[in-house]
Amino acid sequence: MKIGLYFGTFNPIHVGHLTIANHLAEHSDLDQVWFVVTPLSPFKKKSSLLNNYHRLEMVHLATKEYDKLRPSDIEFGLKQPNYTIDTLTYLLEKHPEYEFALIMGEDNLKSFHKWKNYELILENHNIYVYPRISKGSIDTRFNDHPKIIKVDAPIMEISSTFIRKEIKDGKNVRPILPENVWQFLDEMNFYR
Repeated sequence: MKIGLYFGTFNPIHVGHLTIANHLAEHSDLDQVWFVVTPLSPFKKKSSLLNNYHRLEMVHLATKEYDKLRPSDIEFGLKQPNYTIDTLTYLLEKHPEYEFALIMGEDNLKSFHKWKNYELILENHNIYVYPRISKGSIDTRFNDHPKIIKVDAPIMEISSTFIRKEIKDGKNVRPILPENVWQFLDEMNFYR
């Protein structure tokens, strides 16, 4: 089975995340997409970042209707600070029967050469890149790379930062959140 790993804080998860993940699950050779919820680093307190389990719960709520999308708390038990290469190594040890690929936005590909052991990641994993509107250019070593697969996915310009600000300002963001995630946020009074 081929698993696409979609890393993020998902603070909160929104319809843009779901659209991209579902598009990849339906229009690529990936069998499933796992939303890997990045834990809050103990060294970095950020008041707007909900705790790990609240964000994981939102991912559970958002993905439960989708057979090919799964939440993952795999990084919660890994030592911090954690790097993608460490997560991939751990997952390969735990699930040798699976093939893991990364999912990232084009904006992240622009800084990928700065990632810890990025060469090793590229050597062992495909990277599915979805389009993003962003400044800067992609390093030429990643142009036409056989492990980098550019996906013709919808461009989603919704951000979790925007959603948090709108909620804080008392705006209605219900249309851009999965209904059960909106209900959870509303009941818990988050981001206000």
